[in-house]
Amino acid sequence: MTQQKKRNRVAHADHRISSKVNGERDSRVMRMLGAASEIGDQPQMRLLCAGTIALALARRDRGLAATGLKMLAAHTLATWGKSGVKAVINRTRPESGDDPKVRLGSSEEHAENSFPSGHSAGAVSVAEAFARDYPQHAVAARLAAFAVSAIQVPRGTHYAGDVAAGMLIGLAAERASDGALRRVSHLLPERGVPDRRLDPARRSQLLDVRRE
Repeated sequence: MTQQKKRNRVAHADHRISSKVNGERDSRVMRMLGAASEIGDQPQMRLLCAGTIALALARRDRGLAATGLKMLAAHTLATWGKSGVKAVINRTRPESGDDPKVRLGSSEEHAENSFPSGHSAGAVSVAEAFARDYPQHAVAARLAAFAVSAIQVPRGTHYAGDVAAGMLIGLAAERASDGALRRVSHLLPERGVPDRRLDPARRSQLLDVRRE
């Protein structure tokens, strides 16, 4: 069997899986869920990262500020990754023709850029960056990212394979950005170090707690 035939078989298997769950993609409930999942789109994810940094600055929370920067870095790398793949791969979205074949191409049309899922890549990268610094909230963050990713299949914007590829890109992007940031960690706000603008008594108290 040739490589092309193998790819076509995989694509059609992906199509069968997706077709089983996207039959109600035009229903009111699915449209509402799809609209909610738009938080995973690029502008919304960047706004979430910026909001995290802004909240950290308002609270003088150096650790949260560092996390916000890590979220932004992971999302940026994930965006580059998925955009790089989309630049050389074309696949028609289920809602735009339902042609599952993955093929080489440079079309920039939204309808031709199903592979991989950008929502999945962005949501997973940001959730993983947050979960790394706040493990107590890791389950909630990852479930939210999974929900944003998974809903793309029944709403008809992506095939299951697109979502899986996007999630892998998000995971890889977060791991890569975390590794890079560790090399320049001395430039980031340190978790647990009080802000210099705090009054001396409060700063001394926080430092004593940190030493314990």
